Amino acid sequence: MLFNSLEFAFFLPIVFAIYWLLRNHLKLQNLFVVLASYVFYGWWDWRFLILIAFTSFCSWGSGLLIAKSQNLKAAKAWTAINIVLNLAILAIFKYYDFFVSEFGALFGRSTESLLLRIILPVGISFYTFQALSYSIDVYRKKIEPTRDIVAFFAYVAFFPQLVAGPIERATNLLPQFLQKRTFSYEQGVDGMRQILWGLFKKIVIADNCAIYVDQVWATYDTQSGSTLLLAAILFTFQIYGDFSGYSDIAIGTAKLFGIKLMRNFNNPYFSRDIAEFWRRWHISLTTWFRDYVYIPLGGSRVSKAKIVRNTFVIFLLSGFWHGANWTFIAWGAYHALLFLPLILLGMNRKYTNQVAEGRWLPTWKEAGQILLTFMLAVIGWIIFRAETIGQAWSIMGDICSRSLLTVPFLMSRSFYLPLFCSIAFLLLIEWLNRDYQHGLARVTKWRWVNVLFYYALIVVMYWLSVSGNVQFIYFQF
Repeated sequence: MLFNSLEFAFFLPIVFAIYWLLRNHLKLQNLFVVLASYVFYGWWDWRFLILIAFTSFCSWGSGLLIAKSQNLKAAKAWTAINIVLNLAILAIFKYYDFFVSEFGALFGRSTESLLLRIILPVGISFYTFQALSYSIDVYRKKIEPTRDIVAFFAYVAFFPQLVAGPIERATNLLPQFLQKRTFSYEQGVDGMRQILWGLFKKIVIADNCAIYVDQVWATYDTQSGSTLLLAAILFTFQIYGDFSGYSDIAIGTAKLFGIKLMRNFNNPYFSRDIAEFWRRWHISLTTWFRDYVYIPLGGSRVSKAKIVRNTFVIFLLSGFWHGANWTFIAWGAYHALLFLPLILLGMNRKYTNQVAEGRWLPTWKEAGQILLTFMLAVIGWIIFRAETIGQAWSIMGDICSRSLLTVPFLMSRSFYLPLFCSIAFLLLIEWLNRDYQHGLARVTKWRWVNVLFYYALIVVMYWLSVSGNVQFIYFQF
């Protein structure tokens, strides 16, 4: 079920009403969350429910077995078993065909008969990592294992963030299902505002950028460098509008149910270097790899050689997490190369505050840093969007050719003018609200002004909406 679908428009208020009718019955309320989440997830294919239920049960059981272990060796063994089991499931569904095909190509053998061609379950990487964090945190004694299987299943399958995050930690989300929730009108209203902003980013920005990007990418070998560069820039806004839009809708929806999810994006395109960009982009995944991979490897408190190793490990894993394609691995390696000089020089945490803090506008230096970081991100997104390394190389080669100085292909004025104005509006609103949790978090003291503004956004979304419900990009991961 898509957030931007008519089905979800009916689903959400029904679930909201029943959920709060059960507010005095915690177990029934949690059971209803599980049922509603399974309906939401099973809307694509009910067979996927078997997989998420199996993952949930194994991770829940592993937590109890880890806690009951008589010694550290046994606890470590149960943790390892659950990690291997979950990663094996992920590997079979997501990576098996890739590895088989690549090994076959390496030795010049046909592997067609060995391929499984399994449909990739929606959001499998997200809920697998969420389940893994639980058993690891139980082993580290950061959280007590729960015997409440219903609450645990609700933690893994909570529908707002089930298929595209944020990737929640058990230390944050699970305790919220173990205690009574109370409805907060202020929190609910803020949640609705955040949902509205997320829908604007998805429907107006992402879906309209996709029209131009898909058309150019499909004929990239006949396009000029200027057209390819414009498509790359628009894809940069497409993927941000699509993914951060989903996160805003997920976090806002959770607020309606009295649940607080972690922030997943913090104005990444206002970053002054690539290290700051990664602290602000897909925060839940970045911090997951930091806490469960980078720090256990020694982090940055090791020799220079090991810092290089650790940096490449987390970025390559981050790239591979996105999908079974060499382009994702190359994208991770590219960002590792950008990140390495900063961490080796101890400059990776130079910018931890908001840009232009306490000021309306950035300095010329800050503006230059933001533009440079943005263009470095654009190059990365070319690699990410390409189907092959060769295609990415060809596109970047054409961008660096003389054709970059030509006028780019533009669709009709009725298309590109509203789109460019919408992107400018997005940047303006997020700049003015960069100290807040989302673009519409700040309101004026005049209620009628706020209401008119929200209705204006709805009209714009209706006016600029693309026919059909466009799926979110990160559903494939």
